[in-house]
Amino acid sequence: MAEDRCEGSRVILAFLMGAMVGAGAALLFAPASGREARERIKGLKEEVRHKAEGYLEEAKEKVSDTVKKGKETIQEKKSLLKSAVEAGKEAYEKEKERLEKEGA
Repeated sequence: MAEDRCEGSRVILAFLMGAMVGAGAALLFAPASGREARERIKGLKEEVRHKAEGYLEEAKEKVSDTVKKGKETIQEKKSLLKSAVEAGKEAYEKEKERLEKEGA
């Protein structure tokens, strides 16, 4: 499950990197003056930065939610395990008392 999210983040990052390289190449090969090309590159850089920040924030939220759910699951399992241990102790004590009565 965590591996799927990690793989998804890698795909998004690879896509963004490819988009940046492709857009940069398109700007460099498009007929425009140096000034226009620099302005386009600057605009593209800001757009990509903004999108990357959004994806990063989304990834942080997903990781935070996953950690929170993991902690909740651990607490639930811990509580169940504690109850099972207590039930086992009680059963042991009852059986011990029963055997002592039979042996006496």
